[in-house]
Amino acid sequence: MKWQGRRKSDNLEDRRGMSSGGKTIVGGGIIGIVILLLNVFGGENAQMLTPILEQMNQGQSAPTEQRDLTAKEIEERDFVNAVLVDNEDVWTTIFNENNLTYKKPNLVLFTGAVATKCGNASSDSGPFYCPGDQKVYMDLSFFEELKTRFGAKGGDFATAYVIAHEIGHHVQTLLGTSAKMRQMQQGKSKAEANKLSVALELQADFYAGVWTHYNQKMNAILEDGDLDEALSAAHAVGDDAIQSKMQGHIVPESFTHGTSEQRKFWFLKGYKTGDIQQGNTFESIR
Repeated sequence: MKWQGRRKSDNLEDRRGMSSGGKTIVGGGIIGIVILLLNVFGGENAQMLTPILEQMNQGQSAPTEQRDLTAKEIEERDFVNAVLVDNEDVWTTIFNENNLTYKKPNLVLFTGAVATKCGNASSDSGPFYCPGDQKVYMDLSFFEELKTRFGAKGGDFATAYVIAHEIGHHVQTLLGTSAKMRQMQQGKSKAEANKLSVALELQADFYAGVWTHYNQKMNAILEDGDLDEALSAAHAVGDDAIQSKMQGHIVPESFTHGTSEQRKFWFLKGYKTGDIQQGNTFESIR
């Protein structure tokens, strides 16, 4: 991905290098594995975890120490900043085209554990968006695990796709889609509620594709292999792919994010059309 030369965003918070004084925030061990399995690309589901996370993290201390970032971490920060800036510019443009105002979210980089308005979480949760504070949270070690544990190709555009997906959840919050989805889930069976969650996640993939479409027009960002990196990441985090790797069989009624093929389809539809009006994933699940 061509990303150098971007302005500096005021909405990037780099909390890496901070120490919590030896205390561990929830997410490690078997709880972390369960959260990762059910909540890769946390999205709006982070809000559902809040009561559990808060209860299990009572008494945890805030970060007390900080070290200097390494040269690699600084380069990672600069890349994430560039992707965030491009998302700010693209979504401001799209909202303006639709006579709307885009409120920019913050993106928080952390290592190991982080406190949010959706509760405390660890890197095992995977990247997630918290609607309570309208921030995206990411531990960049997730992307190494995406390659080694789930078989994704990796690459910088895989990271860009994940960031764009999470900011897609912010777009859904601003448009009221997330709140409507939660209302629709009320009174539904778990299987039916899960279908609505899948639709929300697939729409975030679609928005990631729309962002790629616009960003290519505005900044000519794509290099050879970039789309393959995004599609490989989308395939790796499909519910069927994760369940097959983690438990050896799949349970479709438990899906919350969509299959590998669904995730790739909606990302590509967003990229090819660039039309935010064509992202009604909720109609597709009926």
